[in-house]
Amino acid sequence: MQAQWNGQVIASSDDIVKVDGNAYFPAAALDPDSIRPSTHTSVCGWKGTAHYYDLVVNGQVNANAVWFYPEPKEAAANIRGRVAFWKGVQVT
Repeated sequence: MQAQWNGQVIASSDDIVKVDGNAYFPAAALDPDSIRPSTHTSVCGWKGTAHYYDLVVNGQVNANAVWFYPEPKEAAANIRGRVAFWKGVQVT
């Protein structure tokens, strides 16, 4: 699978875990030059606290478009070390 935004592939992997309709890619599949840390967080009752990255591609920013759970709850242990996308990122 691939994740693309603003004309650029930002992640590509055959090792995908699907949870709640979202494709979680290994963090190592994410292009490090396309992200910057965000201070945004959110909480999921069964997965834990999500942290975010902004995407920065071709001079444009997509704030908080990548999320991950650095310390997922036990029920979501299978997404530890993985990232997922939203906000216009195309995952195919």
